[in-house]
Amino acid sequence: MSHDPGHDHGAHGASRSRLLAVICIVLAVFVLEIVGALLSGSLALLADAGHLVSDLLGLLVALAAATVAARPPTDRQTFGFQRVEVFGALVNGLILVAVSISVAIGAVLRLEAHPQVQGGWMLGVAVLGLAGNVAGLLILRGGAKASINMRGAYLEVLGDALGSLATIAAAVVILTTRFAYADAIASLVIAVLIVPRAVSLLREVVRVLSESAPASTDVAAIRRHILGTAGVVDVHDVHVWAITSGAPVFSAHVVVSPDVFARGRAGALLDELNGCLSHHFDVAHSTFQLEPAEHAAHEGDTHR
Repeated sequence: MSHDPGHDHGAHGASRSRLLAVICIVLAVFVLEIVGALLSGSLALLADAGHLVSDLLGLLVALAAATVAARPPTDRQTFGFQRVEVFGALVNGLILVAVSISVAIGAVLRLEAHPQVQGGWMLGVAVLGLAGNVAGLLILRGGAKASINMRGAYLEVLGDALGSLATIAAAVVILTTRFAYADAIASLVIAVLIVPRAVSLLREVVRVLSESAPASTDVAAIRRHILGTAGVVDVHDVHVWAITSGAPVFSAHVVVSPDVFARGRAGALLDELNGCLSHHFDVAHSTFQLEPAEHAAHEGDTHR
C-alpha cells in the first residue's frame, strides 16, 4: 500500500490546531480554578488546578510531538518522525501518574485537618471549569481516535472533566450538609479516576515501543487471506507492528507457485496482496518478498 504523506501532514496540522485551541481553554480554566481555590479554600479545586498544570505540560508535549511527527522521512528516519507521538504519549502517561499520587497525598493530609471550605465559590468555579473541559473534549474527540498522542491529550482533559464533576458533587454536599471533608474525599476520587486512564495509555505505549502486533490486528486472519490468494503456496516470516497508533506495518515472505514468475505475474500479485491488506486490515505499509519454493526451503528456522 502506498502511504500518502499529504494525508499525514493534513492530519498533523489538524492535530496542532486542536491542541492550540485546547491549550488556551485549559490555561483559562487553570487561572479560574486558582482564584477559586484561594477564595473558597477548596483542596479539590486546588487539586484540579494542579491537574491542569500537568495537562498544560502534557498538551505542550503533545503539540511538540505532533509538530515533529509532521516532518518528512529522511535517510536516518526512514519511517519519518511519527514515533515521536508515542514518546509524547509516554510523557503524558507518566505525568498523569505523578499527579494522581500528589493529589492523593494532599487529600489524605487534608482529611487529618479541619478544613474550612466556601461551597458557593467552589461550586461556581467547578461548573465553569467543567464547561471548559467539555469544550476541550469536543475539540479533541476526533483526533483521539487516530493518534496515540492525541489520545493522551484527550485523556488529560477527560481527567479534568471528571475532576470537575467530583468537585461539583463535593460542593453540593458542603452546601447542603456542611460536611467540609467532602472536599478532601473529592480529591481522592479525582486521584483514583486518573490512574486507570494513565495505565491504559502507558499499556498502549509499551505495546507500540515493544513492537507487538496492534491489538486490533488479527495476524491469523491476515495469513488466511494471503494463503487464499491465487498463486500463493505458503507464507512465513510474518511481522506486524506499529510505528504509532493507527499506522500498522506488515512484512512477510510469500512462497509462490512457479507460474507466477514464469508468466510475469509477480507485479500483479504484489498489487493484489497490498490491496488486500489495505482494504481488509487497514495496514498503512506492507512489504512482501516473493520467493519460489526452492528458495524458502533453505532459509532456515530463523525465518519461519
